[in-house]
Amino acid sequence: MRRFRAARVSLPTWGLEAPQRTCYATNASGIFQVVSWDLDTGATRQLTDKPTGVRGGAVLPDGSRVVWFDDRGGDEVGRYVAQPFDGGAPAPLLADAPEGWSAGLSLARHRWALGIADRDTGFVLGSAPPGGTFTRLYASTQPADVAGLSRDGALLAVSHTEHGDVLHPAVKVLDAADGTVIAALHDGEGNGIEPAGWAPLEGDARLALLADRHERMLPEIYDVARQDRRVLDVAALPGEVGVADWWPDGRALLLAHDHLGRTELLRYDLDDDRLEPLDLAEGTVRGARMRPDGTLWYAFSSSATPTRIHERDAAAGERVLLTPPGEPAPEGAPYRSLHVDNGEGGQVHCFVAEPPEGTRPHPLVVDVHGGPHAQTTDSFDPQVQAWVDHGFAVVLPNYRGSTGYGKPWADAVQHDPGRPEVVDAAAARDGLVADGVADPARVVLTGASWGGYVTLQGIGTLPERWTLAIAVVPVADYVSAFADESPALQEYDASLFGGTPEELPERYAERSPITYVDHVRVPVLIITGENDTRCPKPQVDAYVAALAARGVPHHYDVFDAGHGSLATDEVLRQMALSLDFAAEHLGTPPAQRAAGETTGATTDG
Repeated sequence: MRRFRAARVSLPTWGLEAPQRTCYATNASGIFQVVSWDLDTGATRQLTDKPTGVRGGAVLPDGSRVVWFDDRGGDEVGRYVAQPFDGGAPAPLLADAPEGWSAGLSLARHRWALGIADRDTGFVLGSAPPGGTFTRLYASTQPADVAGLSRDGALLAVSHTEHGDVLHPAVKVLDAADGTVIAALHDGEGNGIEPAGWAPLEGDARLALLADRHERMLPEIYDVARQDRRVLDVAALPGEVGVADWWPDGRALLLAHDHLGRTELLRYDLDDDRLEPLDLAEGTVRGARMRPDGTLWYAFSSSATPTRIHERDAAAGERVLLTPPGEPAPEGAPYRSLHVDNGEGGQVHCFVAEPPEGTRPHPLVVDVHGGPHAQTTDSFDPQVQAWVDHGFAVVLPNYRGSTGYGKPWADAVQHDPGRPEVVDAAAARDGLVADGVADPARVVLTGASWGGYVTLQGIGTLPERWTLAIAVVPVADYVSAFADESPALQEYDASLFGGTPEELPERYAERSPITYVDHVRVPVLIITGENDTRCPKPQVDAYVAALAARGVPHHYDVFDAGHGSLATDEVLRQMALSLDFAAEHLGTPPAQRAAGETTGATTDG
């Protein structure tokens, strides 16, 4: 509980022309809200007070206001608003901009750009001079995002999927005033390319890119004026390489090298193609930005140590920049890294956390990450540590579909979703059982979002491998989910599956958990959000009704938010509910809580 309740902060952002005016998100109040922070005075002020929380904000270039996305009850549908830096009522950032799902935001000194998606018009990207009239620059029925304005606001980078493959986007550069296409980049079928930040100088038309045409994600520089792409010399690095930021003088890039779930930061000198690693501890960098004076700010975490915001200065050295108020989170069990054979020619990289070795074999939690195009990293997770505190070993597989392991691994689920992930999760389970770490009679399969989908698909297609299932905000009935989810996710699923449910009814049925509900043999806990537009509640209702009709032991819990909660008390309640559900069916320790506090956990059906 102390790990969950310890306050956390996000990496601050600042105004381009007023870098002393910054903002960040923190859960110090119990729910993530946006806070302004004046570096000159040290003053902080909580700006937002939404019951469902706010994930973050951005400071206008002149430092006058903080911009954030105001949705309805966590459903992710709303509009961008701006609030005075020193406090006051929020107002629409651009009064005539449409409402819907966010499709990106970028703020330059002379121009602002934002994107919105809705079911009727699709994806609309536009811009305006500060406080001016919103001009539509780009519209498409296929997903597109505002990927950033050049420093002078003259050029707008757009990530788009006009070619129909949402998993492998392309890039356009538009005149930010009238939408004229200045450049178009597409690396061909099956290859993705994404904008990664403009050079930080007025009049500089260089755009950093990330491209996977080399079988892994690697950085490039595109000079829009010269129509020239330059591949950076980073082939010696074994993992995937991203662009975190530019150095303020535009002569170097800050690169993030991800390999086997851990991150290192490097400086890449563009004059002589020289790579210089920065000396960091082993763990994960959640974000990094260069300040105008050349100071580096970055968020660092490891499995054993909570996230801290660091400042690194070439002259003054390194210090913790921002310390959240209150008691710090206790450290946790460190992860160890291992690979398991999935029986299909692949080695699945996993992290494992466990109680002291003398207590083996442990009950096991197979924790499947969301995405699928994401990864588990060596970073602090109070939920993993809670399972370990209660005697469980936890294995976190980076299954096929995960990023960070090369393009073939990430693309393995395209047109084959819901099968490789289950096979790889089962391989992680089998490997820990074979090593004597895990008790095969007490295995929990769990995950949230895509991990929740894999959980329900796993207990239906490989029912003999699991003893208990906990699925959080899952896809449970794919045809029903597709009909109700946001436009961007509909197009994403169409690319992932190779078509829509109308075009591929057999594939959607085969890869839908509700198809296999007759095979479910284990107790199931399902937790979902009332206002979720990613994994909508009605399709979860249908799956739960099917469990009830078949007499499968289950508990169904619905919370008042969207795709997850930003409230500490709610996250804690869900964790306690999960621990108690496991205790009820596996005989493991129940959640510890304050006297008189309950979760209301019962088994229905």
